[in-house]
Amino acid sequence: MPALLTTWRGAVDHAWVDYNGHLNDAYYLVIFSLSTDALMLHIGLDAAGRAATGHTMYTLEVHLNYLQEVHEGVAVEVRTQVLGLDAKRLHIFNTLHRQDDGVLLATNEQMLSNIDTSDKLAGPKTAPFAPQVAAVLMPLAAAHASMPRPANAGRSIALPVVRK
Repeated sequence: MPALLTTWRGAVDHAWVDYNGHLNDAYYLVIFSLSTDALMLHIGLDAAGRAATGHTMYTLEVHLNYLQEVHEGVAVEVRTQVLGLDAKRLHIFNTLHRQDDGVLLATNEQMLSNIDTSDKLAGPKTAPFAPQVAAVLMPLAAAHASMPRPANAGRSIALPVVRK
């Protein structure tokens, strides 16, 4: 079984804790965003890779599920699974865990798009991943394809419409 990537580790900062005494909802997304930055580094879209290719990634959509309260100072880590990949997009699923016992705290699903920023006149546009980035992503996506699909992946949010 292939391994998930550990894309971020750290402790919940005091500034991230809200009036309820636990990690503020917005800071869950900060942590997941930092893990996406680490994933970009892993696939070659770090500062040097972005400069060399003129490419970066933009987030198109995010789904976040809060499963457990997280308190100040708790050491956490994000594990990332590639769910899908095409020429221009990357579908990932992140899980936030306590480091000491591995308890699942939150999940985050993202659709990312490769963006070519090299044409300053025309502006940013979607583009296929650079060959050196695709060469890292393709085997990673293939390895993760054999893993079970996370239970929260692909969820939507809805309530029935109340009619009078």
